[in-house]
Amino acid sequence: MPLVKYVEANGTEYAVDADTGISAMEAAVRNGIPGIDGDCGGAAACATCHVYVDEGWIGKTGRAGEGLEQSMLEFAEDVRDNSRLACQITLDDRLDGLVLKLPEKQH
Repeated sequence: MPLVKYVEANGTEYAVDADTGISAMEAAVRNGIPGIDGDCGGAAACATCHVYVDEGWIGKTGRAGEGLEQSMLEFAEDVRDNSRLACQITLDDRLDGLVLKLPEKQH
């Protein structure tokens, strides 16, 4: 069970023990993390699970790939180099301790 830390823009932190094989968006929604809506249910068809991957973890999660994820990020606010859609980050044991920062607001 990987532990994922979600950090709101105001600094409030939430730690979630997530099931392996689900997305970071699913883990957030299941645990009521504010700021992660996942309106499309994880189909990468909205940008309501936009997160910033902590720079120490970007090597393991990778950056947003070209195509669908990158296209959807164009609808998000304040996109950065480390922006990802949480629905596109599949959790596994190598991501234990992952830190995801939330934007000030979602689209």
